[in-house]
Amino acid sequence: MRSASERASSPRDDAIRLLARREYSRTELAQRLAARSHSPEDIGGCLDALAAEGLQSDARFAESFLRSRVMRGQGPAKVRAELARRGIERELVTATLAEAEREGEVDWFELAAVTLARRFSPPGDSPRERARCERFLAARGFDFDQVRHALERLGAAE
Repeated sequence: MRSASERASSPRDDAIRLLARREYSRTELAQRLAARSHSPEDIGGCLDALAAEGLQSDARFAESFLRSRVMRGQGPAKVRAELARRGIERELVTATLAEAEREGEVDWFELAAVTLARRFSPPGDSPRERARCERFLAARGFDFDQVRHALERLGAAE
């Protein structure tokens, strides 16, 4: 149970406390503040001020989120969907992924190959085993070409 002083905290205090732990998208932060019974007007003003001060940034959140998902071996389709679900605009998602590729921070083909190799030993010639590998990568958000590349690399490792 929260104390009376915590219940009386301002949206800014709550937002700063949340942002001290990790980056949040504007949408996520608004949801968290609303759950703490702050008014929509107060939340909007607070988030505008935090963004103006550079304390909250959807671009910074998207970059951080992308890095964390690449470390987990997730593909571009899944990353796009997750960022959209967290309220990041499509243009910003596209720009963030493109910038990461341009800067060499992520190679989706190589990531698919590494992710598959971590999970599976070289696939046999069985269509069933190959299908398992394909489903695994597709579920992680990799496209057909990336899946095919990963399967070729895994097969070459035999």
